[in-house]
Amino acid sequence: MIQPVFNRQFSAVRRAKHLLWFVTRLAVLPLLRVTIGMRVYGLKNVPARGGAVVITNHLDWFDPVLLVAAGPRPIMWMAKAEIFALPVLRWFARQAGAFPVERGKPDRPALRHAQQLLADGLLVGVFPEGTRSRTGGLIQPLSGASLVAVRSDAPIIPCAVVGSERLPLSGKKPAGRRRLRVTVVYGAPFRLSTRRPNGAKYALEELTDAMMIELARLLPASYRGVYAERSLEPHTAVSRDNMQFTGVAPVS
Repeated sequence: MIQPVFNRQFSAVRRAKHLLWFVTRLAVLPLLRVTIGMRVYGLKNVPARGGAVVITNHLDWFDPVLLVAAGPRPIMWMAKAEIFALPVLRWFARQAGAFPVERGKPDRPALRHAQQLLADGLLVGVFPEGTRSRTGGLIQPLSGASLVAVRSDAPIIPCAVVGSERLPLSGKKPAGRRRLRVTVVYGAPFRLSTRRPNGAKYALEELTDAMMIELARLLPASYRGVYAERSLEPHTAVSRDNMQFTGVAPVS
């Protein structure tokens, strides 16, 4: 967890930020466990080193903070450009390693930056839905996350968040007297193959769908939204064979 602090492959600034993240997490994670009952599962699915795209559902504005604390490594988040228009939020986002992306259109600078981070062996976080779900269930995704993964040949780690829509200031009232509890689950990493078994190319929309099915498989039925009535069998584009994370030299 603290290994990158001593990795001279990274700049002094990057290593200092990692140390700050590590110290902050030591203080914040126990606090979240007590105040919102946060529990984290599947940490073994996050590699100790190497790059991957982390995809997650989005229920509340506080989700990025929860996921920064939950993960065993820092995640560089692709955040909506509107956040960076506000000086205070921009400063905090930058310190956390987030970078802006224009939603709803190809943002080439953001895609190139994400690819570079992955090539450097870092984790890049994406909310494929592009915005918070007002219903709690998955909504129609954008193609940005799958595009980043395909272009960089990076594995994808699905991450399910359950319960954060009941946090204070979320705009929703807690259901009954049920105790507040937020759960974060990291699923097994996978890769997206760009070609069908017959050699033809998959459309990007189909690859995005394949990716979201893996995320839906981690979620309770009530959180699956547009995937609630879908078959959740793994798509033929999904592979978990010979998993190699970016930025790590292959074993010869």
